[in-house]
This record gives sequence, structure tokens and C-alpha cells, in this order.
Amino acid sequence: MTTLPTAPVPRQPVLFIPHGAGPCFFMDWSPPDAWDRTAAWLRGIPASLPARPAAIVLVTAHWLEAQPTLGSAAQPALLFDYHGFPPHTYELTYPAPGAPQLARQASALLAQAGFAPQLDERRGLDHGSFIPLKVAFPEADIPVLQMSLLSSLDAAEHLRLGQALQPLRDAGALIIGSGMSYHNMRGYGDPRSTPASSAFDHWLAETVALPEAQRHARLADWAAASAPAGRLAHPAGREEHLLPLLVAAGAAGASPGARVFTDRVLQVDISAFRFD
Repeated sequence: MTTLPTAPVPRQPVLFIPHGAGPCFFMDWSPPDAWDRTAAWLRGIPASLPARPAAIVLVTAHWLEAQPTLGSAAQPALLFDYHGFPPHTYELTYPAPGAPQLARQASALLAQAGFAPQLDERRGLDHGSFIPLKVAFPEADIPVLQMSLLSSLDAAEHLRLGQALQPLRDAGALIIGSGMSYHNMRGYGDPRSTPASSAFDHWLAETVALPEAQRHARLADWAAASAPAGRLAHPAGREEHLLPLLVAAGAAGASPGARVFTDRVLQVDISAFRFD
């Protein structure tokens, strides 16, 4: 079972990563190079870290619960929660160990912050977790703790969720929010979506670079008119792919943020963010 080290270790950054569309990095696409740059950026993550992570805490856009829920299986299975893709994409493997002891440590932190966290030893790693991790950490030898979002979709609560997890960074855990900075499925492939996605993406880049208090205030109110095209990028009730960024921003604390990757995929801008 994974317990984070007690001796001083390098503090890990916090990441928000785009996890792509279904198993997109492991199948043919049209155009063929649609996801190549995103895959290349994901593969570069390990070399960008200050040290090998003791564990990965991944907050996935594809798991919503009333209270924060943590995967506690010692050897999590995979949850193939995508549909209509080539048969071989349902045979992918990612045998990373789980982190049940770390799940209990994280649960204690969340409880101290006033949440009522739950442990779930049955749910496997969904594609918001195992697909990008299979690209970034193909050896599958770092323990993975998968965590849910809140079904309330409340922005401020997700920032607070991240704040509760901050101590894990100093113990060697790499906290990753896995989602998409643009997730209006009607917009992909439509050139009319490009200006809206670009405007919202620039707003996100500007926002994550602000001091902590201003950053939190803007992200908590992201759906307001102050965030251009926010609801075009994330329709009402479907913002689960943005919320992992808010958890990441909360876990960042005072660490400065920056957009560290951006690409135009299928006519829309998508980006990754990092807090050091």
C-alpha cells in the first residue's frame, strides 16, 4: 500500500491536462495528426517534473459523486466508459497499482475541510485517467489515486476541494486535473467555434496567472459574463470537463500558474495549465 514519504521531497507541481476524445491517442483519427501534438506534450510530462512522483492523484472529469470519492482498490481495473470506438481500444491495459493508504490520507484531509469523503474500492480507472496516463507514464509503475468531482458542479466547492489536497504536493504526490479546456461537443469540427474557443482559452490563460485570491475569484465566477464565451465552451450542466482545472487551481495555493501547452484541434483551442 502506498504511503507518501515523510522525509523532505521536492514539491510537485499541479497540472491540468487535456485527455483528448475517448481513446484518441491509440487509434487512427481524421485528420491523422489531430491529436499528435497533445500526445507529444503528455509524453514530455515526466521529464518536466522535479522528481519522480511518489504517487499520482488524478481528478477525473468522468466521475461525479455527491461527495468527493476516492478509488481505494489496491489494483484498480479499467473502466471502458467510451462507446463506438475500434475493438482494440477496449483491450488497452494500464496495470498501475492503486494507493489505498493514500486514499485514506486524502480522505482525512477532505474531512478536515468539511467534506464527507467516501472510499470506493470497486470503480476502475476511467478513460479520463488511464488514457492520458498511458501516454504520459506508459510504464504504469506509479501508484494512481483516482478522485471524483462533485455532482453539484459548484465552482467554488471544487476550488475548496483542491485546497484541501495541497499538503499532498509536499509529500511527493503529483496532483492532476484531467479534463478539457473546451468541451462543447457540438463545436468540434465547426470553424464557427474557433473564435469562441480562442477567447475563452485566452481568458483561462490570463486567469491562472493571477495571484491566488484573484485567480480563485475569477474561476469561481467563470460562467459569468466576465469569462468570454464560457458557456459556449462549456454548456450549462456540462462543465464537468472544466472543473478539474478548478481543483488543480485550489491545490496550487499561492503557486503561480501558466498555460504550458495549447493547440487547435478540430477547429477549437485546447490547453494545458501548470502551477509551480
